[in-house]
Amino acid sequence: MASKMGAPQDMGSRLADPGFLRRLLERHGFRFSRAMGQNFLVNPSVCPRMAAACGAGSCAGVLEIGPGVGVLTWQLAQLARKVVSIELDPRLFPVLEETLSGCPNVDLVQGDVLQLDLRRLVAEKFGGGPVCVCANLPYYITSPAIMGLLESGLPLTAITVLVQKEAAQRLCAPPGDRACGAVSVSVQYHSQPELLFGVSRGSFLPPPKVDSAVLRLAVRQAPPVQVADKAFFFRMARGAFSQRRKTACNAISSALHIPKPLVGRAMLAAGAPANARAEELTLEQLAVLSGALLDALAAGGARP
Repeated sequence: MASKMGAPQDMGSRLADPGFLRRLLERHGFRFSRAMGQNFLVNPSVCPRMAAACGAGSCAGVLEIGPGVGVLTWQLAQLARKVVSIELDPRLFPVLEETLSGCPNVDLVQGDVLQLDLRRLVAEKFGGGPVCVCANLPYYITSPAIMGLLESGLPLTAITVLVQKEAAQRLCAPPGDRACGAVSVSVQYHSQPELLFGVSRGSFLPPPKVDSAVLRLAVRQAPPVQVADKAFFFRMARGAFSQRRKTACNAISSALHIPKPLVGRAMLAAGAPANARAEELTLEQLAVLSGALLDALAAGGARP
């Protein structure tokens, strides 16, 4: 389902009024769904900053996920040639038709971003790109949505999202940082992450119980390290972080069922101490480690 829209000139200022938004939702009989993680971004000072940071005016258009009541969408529409906004909840369509009336460059699409054929959508709506992503992501889809976008092969320039503060810190943590995890490694491999600014819980309707932050992932045209087998590299990284109390050697050995002495020799080949934990390894060391493990497995006639 898709619909095109057209807004009163003062809609931008009206969307900055929490009282107007509450009355609007009440008039449409809308009730928030906890299952859908509905905490709508309504802070008028946050949305312009996000719209400017995402690079809306420098690409074919913006793909937005979860417009809520359209506060961020309206700001994006002022900068972008085209905005395609994916909304899962059909109950919000009458609300968005009203708040975004007068924005002919906004296209609203109903669907689940985790299930939609985004490659086809981008081809149809943007002629193939390049496209930037800007979204206030529901907390429960943060990792699958971001990783799905990064691994999609879509012509993306950047992904600018508002997520839970702790998730933002984890996603932006570089290898070697204590907050780093397997998802951090994947984010660093596919993009250059930057934590832009914090957002208080009072910026949402209804307010969540935690604070949030905006991060921008500048999508890399080429990965920063070369790996012989990307699937094995990420499987090894997940294994290394799967048991954080263990050394990387023990965790990889346990998760991938590789003899510990073999993993230990590969650790040395990567220039890492045998007792190093996963968060102490750099991206380069992880890349060398995966290559050394593949070579050792091949030499022994084992399959990775």
